[in-house]
Amino acid sequence: MNDATSSTPVSGESQTGNRISGNERYIYLAAGTVLLLFLGLIYAWSIFRAPLNDIFPTWTASQLSMTFTISMIFFCLGGFISGKLVAVVKSRVIVMIAAVLLFVGFFTVSRLDAAQPQQSLTRLYIFYGLFCGCGVGMGYNAIISTITKWFPDRTGFASGFLMMGFGFGGLLLGSVVNMLIASKGLFDTFVVLAIMIAVVLIAGSFFIKAPETKISSKSEFIQNPGVTANDYSPMQMIKTSSFWTFFIWAISISSAGLLVINSAATIAMTFGAPAVLGLMVSVCNGGGRVLVGAIFDRIGYGKTMIFDGCVLTVSGIALLIGAILNNVVFVFIGLLLVGVSYGGAPTITAGIVNKFFGRRNYAVNFSIMNFMLIPAAMIGPLVSSSLQERSGGAYNTTFMMIIGFAVVSLILTLLLNKGARRPSKSI
Repeated sequence: MNDATSSTPVSGESQTGNRISGNERYIYLAAGTVLLLFLGLIYAWSIFRAPLNDIFPTWTASQLSMTFTISMIFFCLGGFISGKLVAVVKSRVIVMIAAVLLFVGFFTVSRLDAAQPQQSLTRLYIFYGLFCGCGVGMGYNAIISTITKWFPDRTGFASGFLMMGFGFGGLLLGSVVNMLIASKGLFDTFVVLAIMIAVVLIAGSFFIKAPETKISSKSEFIQNPGVTANDYSPMQMIKTSSFWTFFIWAISISSAGLLVINSAATIAMTFGAPAVLGLMVSVCNGGGRVLVGAIFDRIGYGKTMIFDGCVLTVSGIALLIGAILNNVVFVFIGLLLVGVSYGGAPTITAGIVNKFFGRRNYAVNFSIMNFMLIPAAMIGPLVSSSLQERSGGAYNTTFMMIIGFAVVSLILTLLLNKGARRPSKSI
């Protein structure tokens, strides 16, 4: 099932009337990817944890982990706000608002006071968790929902490429942040990040624009192949069984990934591998988004979801074998495959929302689907911490949970594939 029709221009066509320029759209795709690279720095939270703990030794691991959870919650809320705003203001304005929120967030975190640990923790939650999380969510949704409109024929590729930038943010900028912290200190680093991210987002916002298409009530489906007769409003979407089936699927895949993604370096060292392995997981996370996007365009959503679930299953089995045998090779393979599967989930999500529920309300519907990150961000870290505490620091039960999540995802995929290609507008 593909929303693109024979009237959709291929990449080499020029822009005439409502057609899309093959060259122009790749410029916007590149710009959007760069902006998402900087927004993806939110995933580099683990880089800030140790330096913050050195300055505030009374903060517990749970209190520090809560910062990431709060940022994920407001990432989802920011995306929802962005989805609503994109109907009334230009996407570039939303990206500029995101720039302001991130500047205020990072700059205020740089003013935390070691002499006031409790007040500083509250400020960290507000300005890193709320401001930065909301800013990233707003920018993320505005960029993806706008740039993918240029690619009605290659939605999976475009969303995968954009999300690759987001996934690589923590990896590529993380190394820069480490050097800044070492040379300038943590708080001065936050000041540099505040200025750098704001400047990049404001400058890049001028490249975030949608194709200029004229849509009328009588001919909209001919003039704009990205709009279908089955466009769903947000309320119609959440009343479908397909929405909830996929929503739970996404929670399963993301929870499994978060069981290990944020602890990849620690897991690697536990089994005798260098901590840099954690960076390799980030590479697979980013690369998996493009790979899965390309697969999505070629074989469709059903087989792509099965592929992602199978990759997760194999990763869990490899990790468990590695833990039982204390074999770093199996652990290495397992961690890399977790990165691929986890990275593929948001790309599949973007494609599913487009193909199942249409483009008219894509920005809001996509933001609603991304709310799956809230339970995933809670389930993954909490389950992982609890299992390690009960097992005395061993990871066997954690890796078993990955297999369990993978099996659930495959069952849900089969249920989704059994339904209609286009879900009905009621459960």
